[in-house]
Amino acid sequence: MSLDRIMDARSVAIIGASRNPTKRGYQTIRVLLEEQYEGEIFPVNPKEERILGLTCYPSLKEIETAVDLALICTPAKTIPTILEACGEKQVAGAVLLAGGFGETGQAGRELENTIVDVARTHGIRLVGPNTSGMLNLKSNMNLVGLRDAPKGNIALLTQSGNMALTLIMEAKIKSHKGFSYYVGVGNEADIKFHEYLEFFRQDPDTAAILMYVEGMREGRKFLQQAYKTTIEKPVILLKSGRSSTGKRSAGSHTGALAGMSRVAKSALQRAGVLVIENSDELFPVAESLSSLPAIRNNAVAILADGGGHATIAADLLTDHGVRMPELSAKTQEKLRELLPPAASVVNPVDVAGGTDADPSLFADCARVILQDPNVGGLLLVGLFGGYGIRFAEQLTLMEEDAAHQMGKMVRKYKKPVVVHSLYASEKPHPLELLRYYNIPVHDSLDVATKCVASLAEYGNYLHSYHAKTNFVFNWGHKAHPKGAAIICQVRAEGRSALLENEAKALLRHHQAPVSADALAQSADEAADLAEAIQGPVAMKIVSPQILHKSDAGGVKLGLSRKADIRKAYNQIVKNAKAYAPDADIRGVIVAPMADAGVEVIIGTKIDDQFGPVIMYGLGGVMVEILKDVSFRVLPISRLSAKRMTEETKSSPILDGVRGNPPHDRKALIKLLLLCSDIVEAYPEIAEMDLNPVIVHEEGVTIVDARILLKPTESACPI
Repeated sequence: MSLDRIMDARSVAIIGASRNPTKRGYQTIRVLLEEQYEGEIFPVNPKEERILGLTCYPSLKEIETAVDLALICTPAKTIPTILEACGEKQVAGAVLLAGGFGETGQAGRELENTIVDVARTHGIRLVGPNTSGMLNLKSNMNLVGLRDAPKGNIALLTQSGNMALTLIMEAKIKSHKGFSYYVGVGNEADIKFHEYLEFFRQDPDTAAILMYVEGMREGRKFLQQAYKTTIEKPVILLKSGRSSTGKRSAGSHTGALAGMSRVAKSALQRAGVLVIENSDELFPVAESLSSLPAIRNNAVAILADGGGHATIAADLLTDHGVRMPELSAKTQEKLRELLPPAASVVNPVDVAGGTDADPSLFADCARVILQDPNVGGLLLVGLFGGYGIRFAEQLTLMEEDAAHQMGKMVRKYKKPVVVHSLYASEKPHPLELLRYYNIPVHDSLDVATKCVASLAEYGNYLHSYHAKTNFVFNWGHKAHPKGAAIICQVRAEGRSALLENEAKALLRHHQAPVSADALAQSADEAADLAEAIQGPVAMKIVSPQILHKSDAGGVKLGLSRKADIRKAYNQIVKNAKAYAPDADIRGVIVAPMADAGVEVIIGTKIDDQFGPVIMYGLGGVMVEILKDVSFRVLPISRLSAKRMTEETKSSPILDGVRGNPPHDRKALIKLLLLCSDIVEAYPEIAEMDLNPVIVHEEGVTIVDARILLKPTESACPI
């Protein structure tokens, strides 16, 4: 259902309207009138006849004309009945201010489910509950009560009214930018983040989407919608709940699971979302991306009037992964003609006092730099805007002239300019002119460089868009009949975990490089199987009741002699029975000891917000100690698999260290892709753990494998 009648409502009923100035049912009507809302306002309260000059209706059904949207200002327990009345009136949507729902516990969740059921029965869409309201600044539909919110082209979605207030106040104080819409998403009981995202993608008055998120109820659908949106408009997001304490807070505030931060960040970035981790950078980055062209080549020049700021800015940009290109010989020659001999004309460019008497030289230098084909954007740092304050008042006119010129350059050269100035907080006229031309101005080098880095990150994403995934699974189409039969048999036995030999058999049906194992059911059979392997073997217990084999004394390694193998078999079985007396012992795996190589781990699981994800990292016991791992939401592309192997700190080990030869990274990438295919092939899989996987000079070997199924009694997939 389209959100148009809700987001662009032409009539609003205020249910719980009041004559008490401290009540939301009064404040909203007052602001709607003061700001000249373009639609109709219908106060609803059976105890009142008129409020602020408007007729007050005893109920919705008494209103003669259609109502698009209801703002419900009454307590949580009253809402089911009110929604029934909204349904009879054919109201399109309702904004639910009340808390006391899913964020409060079981009783609240039950009430939340009730109101969603009522709304769906009548075709009503719900904003919230537990929301601060919403704004449509194009039609002056202010259902928040916050006066004088600045209008602009940034759509704002948050799960915190205080964060919304912070961002709106920041826009008023530090920027010339503003908002097209604001929605307090609240608990996402009905309308989800991805639905708002789709609306804003299609809205011609929105140039960028700014989000504060605590938890998403349908994260994969959000990724799928973000994939469509970010190629057209930038999406900037701050996700809280990275710490354990933050996750608990997020859960209590919105009733949504915060999820794993590393999974969330990698997933969102793959969808083109610009993930911000510092709240002070959130609005400035949105301001930049809503106003300026993206940097197309990840290459930025710095223009400074002091070496200290230039060096710090260069360090910060380098930390963000932004290149500092060498300026062309032609560019350097032109800069030398403009600046004194002491100036540095390499990147960063330091004017070395050349602008003290004439700050309009900044514009001349900026023009030369932006014309350089090696440069994708410009960061101006230092005193600009404050020369008239710092030195002589007449210099202000020169700064204003430079501001006019630089403002026009952005459009002419289609390259962004971001400015850092020590005088930004004083708002001198030259800096206000830059803001008029949509050039962001900041008093923090950290914030200014983050804005530049985000312009570069978004440009990189647009440039490599062809390599991105749409996050859609084609469930089951790659399943192997024999693999499906294994899962069916496990289900038939009432188990949720495949035995190691079953897991390896399923993997083998997909040509996975598993070790050449065999299952022995007696000591003599184990000895015979080991003899056929012709080399040292590993032996491991197989039992549905013993998943952690080492804990049960169910593993023996490096055995060669028949007598030792028979003894090991008997000891393993004895240990297993002592560990779990009622265990069903299926036998003992006999497997060749893997050749030397690098131990890594590959695992998959179901993330609470984003669905199936894959993890890669250094394997064996080290994964728990070092936690040097990389995550991706499935399915993955070859490029994603390659980057997973490269971004861990242990990645250089694969290339060979201390004279050791390199290991087979291509075979590892192939296995990561195969794991993605297997999860897509069998929707029953909840977790898959391949640990260790040995990466050799040529090829890889899966030494141990564990597969867990989802806790469901679904029918056999065959």
